[in-house]
Amino acid sequence: MILQFFFRRLSVEKQVLYLKKKGVALGTRAKNGRKIYIYMLRNLFVEVIYKNDNAEEAPEKINMLRGLKNLNDYLENEFKTSF
Repeated sequence: MILQFFFRRLSVEKQVLYLKKKGVALGTRAKNGRKIYIYMLRNLFVEVIYKNDNAEEAPEKINMLRGLKNLNDYLENEFKTSF
């Protein structure tokens, strides 16, 4: 919880730099023709959408979820709404 508090106060660019340095890249998923990168930072899961879907470019948007259960519920809901 403390990590999430401080993490949220960073700029989006610094959040992504911190994720790349200290986090674990779990993989990617596709939504609406876009590629979304998923990272894990302890008990915090973060989705990042980059410009041109390229992880080397600037981030456009970040979505944070705390806890594995929240991540599973979120991804399950996203999967159900895609059909």
